[in-house]
Amino acid sequence: MLKRICNATFVIIGTFIGAGFASGQEIYIFFYKYGVKGIIGILISSLILGLVIYKTFIICKNNKINNYKDFLKRFIDNQKILDVFNTIINIFILITFYIMIAGFGAYFEQQFNINSIIGSSILALICYYIFLKNVSGLIKTNQIIVPILVISILVIGMNAIKLNDISQISNYLSNNSSFKWVLDSVLYGSYNTILLIPVLITLSRFVKNKRENTIICILTMIAVILLSLIIFFMLLRVDVNIENLEMPSVYVASKVSVVFKYLYGFIILSSILTTSISLGTSFLENISKTDKSRNKYAMLICITSIAVSKIGFSNLVNLLYPIFGYIGLIQIIKILLFFG
Repeated sequence: MLKRICNATFVIIGTFIGAGFASGQEIYIFFYKYGVKGIIGILISSLILGLVIYKTFIICKNNKINNYKDFLKRFIDNQKILDVFNTIINIFILITFYIMIAGFGAYFEQQFNINSIIGSSILALICYYIFLKNVSGLIKTNQIIVPILVISILVIGMNAIKLNDISQISNYLSNNSSFKWVLDSVLYGSYNTILLIPVLITLSRFVKNKRENTIICILTMIAVILLSLIIFFMLLRVDVNIENLEMPSVYVASKVSVVFKYLYGFIILSSILTTSISLGTSFLENISKTDKSRNKYAMLICITSIAVSKIGFSNLVNLLYPIFGYIGLIQIIKILLFFG
């Protein structure tokens, strides 16, 4: 039981902690700019994620669902609408996979002044190799990387955060009276569920009962809240215009020490890898009917990801994540209100 719980939790966290999260871009866009309210927003979005994870596992087990299209059939009766929505979700998963590839290249360009195409090409090749291993490659990769990833973020974060910075948080952007922080909190949880649900469907076969489901959800929420808060407070150390940084968390880590700079580089690259594998595997599981077609699609998405990566990592995050957050709201409402 413990092994099943750990494997499922590691894969979920590995999917969640991607380039946008570990780099600080997501935390800045959806939470940090709202100050104290952003901290409340982190709690709201984490609760949404936990509820959706729990309910998705229940729906899959009760209805013996093995793929995303069958999952959607539980909520959409019209075949044309079903096909359109399924296509939209697959496009979002593919675009986010492209964002991860772009993030990998962006790290090498920001830190070493190496052309981003080189970094993107390296990750595309690694992903293609693991995609050929199917779901087993996804689980094994997360088993190894995610525990190291979480511990590393905690260690660097605790060394980077200054207590006097935290004590001043109550004054930080306290004059921001906008309620947009609530919407952004919901959107953050929303677009992440789009990424997670196809992965959860694949994992549902490993979750045997409600007790295991509950433990997985609680562990995931605790990890997401803790890691989000660590990165949130790390951003207080940014002493330049944060909007000009592709990866503000890396900037903060480099201010602490050279060792932490390169260690956080490992965090960024590892988090991008785990999420890329999860997203690519989900996309291939959704659209492939045979192993032969799967391999062809795997090669196609890896090659095209290199070209798309030139658009820029932060540009993709800022433009696309909020848009797909609105789309995900429909799915969240359907899932939480489903009693079948």
